[in-house]
Amino acid sequence: MVASSNDIDGRLESVRAAAEEILGEGLAPGLAIALARGDHAPEALAFGADAGGRPLAPDTLFPVASITKLATALAVLRVVADGAVGLDDPLARHLPDAAAAADGVSIRSLLSHTAGLPPDVAPGSVPYAPGLDWPALARACLATALDHPPRTRVAYSNLGPGLLAVVVERLTGRDFPAALQYLVLGPLGAEGYLGAEPPRPPARVGGELGEHAGTDLEPYNCAFWRSLALPWGGLLTTAAGALALVRAFAGFPSGFLPPALLAEATRDQAEGLGGGFWEPLVWKSCAWGLGVELRGDKTPHFAPAEASPTSFGHAGASGCLAWADPSTGVAWAMLGPRTYESWWHRWPAIGAAVLAARV
Repeated sequence: MVASSNDIDGRLESVRAAAEEILGEGLAPGLAIALARGDHAPEALAFGADAGGRPLAPDTLFPVASITKLATALAVLRVVADGAVGLDDPLARHLPDAAAAADGVSIRSLLSHTAGLPPDVAPGSVPYAPGLDWPALARACLATALDHPPRTRVAYSNLGPGLLAVVVERLTGRDFPAALQYLVLGPLGAEGYLGAEPPRPPARVGGELGEHAGTDLEPYNCAFWRSLALPWGGLLTTAAGALALVRAFAGFPSGFLPPALLAEATRDQAEGLGGGFWEPLVWKSCAWGLGVELRGDKTPHFAPAEASPTSFGHAGASGCLAWADPSTGVAWAMLGPRTYESWWHRWPAIGAAVLAARV
């Protein structure tokens, strides 16, 4: 049960004020926020409208881009917990046909972006055009070789989740969208859609949408993009759904994953390696867990300086963040209908307000 913005009193006034300040600056037309402390029921707020002018509600669906990687990692960790795969299994044991199945490439390295993969499949290997689907993208992932030796840096990549999704498919005998529903979304009670049209229109995203902006192939906003079922970025969910994904790494609900596996997932797997995303989000030491990014001492960052170095979560380029701080027991998700590049530097204000709130 999620309390809506209509039910929330002055306890969350700091959150409301931070959101309204960002909207007042014109950085995004709206925001949906969900937050929780410990095992308390989440609370949700919504402000403003999407990029098409539709008012946002606490249950508005958003394309959450790379927050999808949290869901994919959780699916992998669930099959690890069942004993079907080991974190240190070589990729070659499960995908011998993968070009990246070299010495040193393991399930662990794929989850922590330390496998040595390039950022994405080779340009032109699978043209972004009608007829493209997840099976074609999966084949392209299998055909993509390493870019550099494993365990030399943290190199953020969509290919790791892509290959892991194929591993899950082969282990479960289900296509990845069905496996994700069975392993993750259903057990968490999170509303989410991957590769399927949702029952109500999702929020429209504005901002930097690339060469296909304004066409029937526009990223985030078209049925074609949603049909691709991208295991690294195609999930549609609500603020409460994104919150449920990051809270699963914090142990909620109890029993979803074993405590020892959760401790390993939220431990720094990079162990001092540098790397990250792209400038200025590249760091001398880039702490990363098994599917979750760790706050560490990174500057600048999406999460606030007030968050613990052990806090963790994931950002999405469509304009969203899901984060959890085990030192306070607080977790939050903020989903905005504008791509990240022009306003990610203001996201820490929302996190700081959440941490200051009397949730």
